[in-house]
Parts: sequence; C-alpha cells; structure tokens
Amino acid sequence: MAQPAYQRNTNVSVQEGIEKKQKNVKKTFIYFILMIYALVNTYPIIWMVINSFKNNIEFSKKPFSLPEVWQFENYKTAWKTAHLDTYLLNSIIVSVSAVILTVFLGALASYFLARFSFKWGKYIYTFFTFGMLIPVHATLVPLFLLMKNLGLLNTHVGLILPYIAFNLPITIFILVSFMKSFPLDIEESAIMDGCGVFRIFWHIILPMTRPALATVVILNFINNWNEFSFALVLVNDESLKTLPLGLANFAGQFTTNYGAQMAGLTLAIIPTIIIYVLLEEHLVKGMTAGAVKG
Repeated sequence: MAQPAYQRNTNVSVQEGIEKKQKNVKKTFIYFILMIYALVNTYPIIWMVINSFKNNIEFSKKPFSLPEVWQFENYKTAWKTAHLDTYLLNSIIVSVSAVILTVFLGALASYFLARFSFKWGKYIYTFFTFGMLIPVHATLVPLFLLMKNLGLLNTHVGLILPYIAFNLPITIFILVSFMKSFPLDIEESAIMDGCGVFRIFWHIILPMTRPALATVVILNFINNWNEFSFALVLVNDESLKTLPLGLANFAGQFTTNYGAQMAGLTLAIIPTIIIYVLLEEHLVKGMTAGAVKG
C-alpha cells in the first residue's frame, strides 16, 4: 500500500534532520580534536613565556604555576647575556639574505625543471632532491676546510652559502611539485602574446606560485634562524655570531639562569612568529589549493 505524499515528505524531513545532526556532531568532534591539538602545540610556548618571568627558585619549585612576583628584569638580563643587540642583527642579516637567495635560485631552477623538457632534466632534479638525504653534521669538517681555503671563515657569506646549499633541495622539491600542476595553456597564451621566457616567469609563474613560495620562505627562515652547527663551526668572531650561539651563553659551568634563558628564547621566537603571521594567508591558500587539486 502506497504512503500518502505528506507522510513521505515527513519521512524525508526526519531523515534530513538526522543526517544534519550527524554532520553537526561530526563537525563538533573534529573542531574539538583540532582545539586539543592546538593547545598541545601552543602550551610549550605559553609555558616558556610564563617561566620567563620567574627566578630560579620559583622555576624549580613551581614550574607550572603563574609567577608570584613577575621578574621583568629577566628580559634585560637576557638581552645582555645573549648579546641580543649584536647576535640578533647578525641572525637577521644571515637568515634574510639566505632566504631571499635560496627562494630566488630555487624558483628559477624549479621553473626550468618543471616547465621545460630537456635531456638531463630528470637527473638534475634527482641530484637536487638527493641533497635532502645528506646529513648536515657529516659535512662540517670538509665545509670548515673549504671555507678556510676560500677565506670565508668568520664572515656572513661563510654562513649564507651553506644555508643556501642545504635549503635548495627542499625548496626545489616543493616548487617543482607545485609548478607542474599549472596547465600549459597559460604559457602558450603568453607566448602567443609575445612574452619571453623570463617575462612569463616573473609575471605569470611567480605570482601563481605565491602559496608554495610562502611555504618555502617559512621553512627556510626557521631552518636558518635556528641553525646552530654551522654557526658554531664557521664563526668564532663575537661580533659575527648568531642568536643560537648567544642563547648558549645562559648555560654556565655550575648554574643556569632559567628565567633569563626563557626570556631569551621568547625574544628569539618573535621574528619567526612575525614571518608566519605575515605569510599565513598565502600558506593557507596553498594548503587549500592542494587539497582541492588532490
């Protein structure tokens, strides 16, 4: 026996309501998991900032509580102990210079590897990506000898060149994968309009690659900003040392000023947060575009 039309409509409405409730429950659960994940990742930073206002005694006895007396002088001590006025400037010079050169060279190489077909293209791409497998510490001694022979020890260039070399593989790997997804019709239309290769690169390919460029800029800047091994081996001049070397000054022979150390670390992560905030929009667009394409 057939059901009346109004009863069928009622059943459909009930079914749609159930499905809507299930979607809302699923969405709420996903947001809850993401909130927990965000708290787990941000809590160490919050813990570090809170403990940057404590003295050593309070840090040892109550590491997870708010300070009873806020020790603002820890930041003054951190600034002097880590020589932040000098080391911070050196880190900015080295990191920013290396990022600019790495992204420019990586984007140019990626463009030719991704958009042109030539005999040795695959082998050159494999050569670059193979660089991601080379451990940094295995190169310290030969790199030190090379920089010594070139007269680049205790110079900014002596740090910038290794930073470029070790960040190029991941930069090219990301950019080539992103550029390969562009349709060839774009370049064909540009060529029909009289555009040359480099004009296409500057005015078409690079603007379209902004999300991937934002990703590699963030990765390269974080790697350069936090790098310790190369700076320790290749730089001995106090006026040229970078921020990670300055943060090592907090560890004394018999004691460590933990409050000042936390203050120094807090100051050290501020440029990284600024870079991420400035490029976050492009990074999210890149992640979204990749999700849609996939």
